[in-house]
Amino acid sequence: MPKIFRPVTPGQRKLVLPVHTELSPGDKPAPKSLLAPKRRTNGRNHSGHITCRHKGGGHKQMLRLIDFKRDKENIPAKVAAVEYDPNRSALIALLYYKDGDKRYILAPQGIKVGDVVSTSDEPVYQIGCCMKLKFMPLGSVIHNIEIYPGKGGQLVRSAGLSAQILARANGYATVRMPSGEVRMIHENCKATFGSVSNAEHNLRVIGKAGRSRWLGIRPTVRGVAMNPVDHPHGGGEGRGKGNHPQTPWAQFTKGFRTRSTKKTRKWIVKERR
Repeated sequence: MPKIFRPVTPGQRKLVLPVHTELSPGDKPAPKSLLAPKRRTNGRNHSGHITCRHKGGGHKQMLRLIDFKRDKENIPAKVAAVEYDPNRSALIALLYYKDGDKRYILAPQGIKVGDVVSTSDEPVYQIGCCMKLKFMPLGSVIHNIEIYPGKGGQLVRSAGLSAQILARANGYATVRMPSGEVRMIHENCKATFGSVSNAEHNLRVIGKAGRSRWLGIRPTVRGVAMNPVDHPHGGGEGRGKGNHPQTPWAQFTKGFRTRSTKKTRKWIVKERR
């Protein structure tokens, strides 16, 4: 259950935060070989112009180098720690491989310190183990799915998400995505058993404006509070509500499809709607 705070201060009146009971005790620093400096752009492009609004500030962070490829095959690894990662909603697990290598992976729900995981084609169907889709049993719950073989997992990586293998035929596996979309993925693509950890992430309530600033999120002004020169929703007598939802650049939104028509749809079996 998430933690609800007593309203001792205004900022704690509505604050709800997840309780990470699976985190490893102690405050051991991450291995330096798995850390990298995080260069911030604050939403600006190479010209210095803001191309992504409402970004800037926030606490200093280091990047944790995550192994999305899981390409160390047939070498068992022991889970040494389950850690917090400020760069993602999911928790991460530190693996100590038998050959001495150390790597981070996305922590599956229920993984514990001392568990052994591996990447192989042999039938070891445990959470945290990685294998190609063609060797996984039908009905398996999976995450961190590749789109192209060998490129590394790109799908189903956020906290609490999971996909499911429904069928296999003609070199492709049919997978139900978290959105409800059913799509085909090449059977030589790898995936990891289990669902992603930190399933209570979506229950959190930030509670105060300052906590958003710690996370690097700047204030957002509603379009209806602006003037006509600033936003399509702006202006009007009294409190106008802007009947056609648009972005500041007059792109229709909230239901208007923006997916490129040039992208192939032949891999989608069933729409998410």
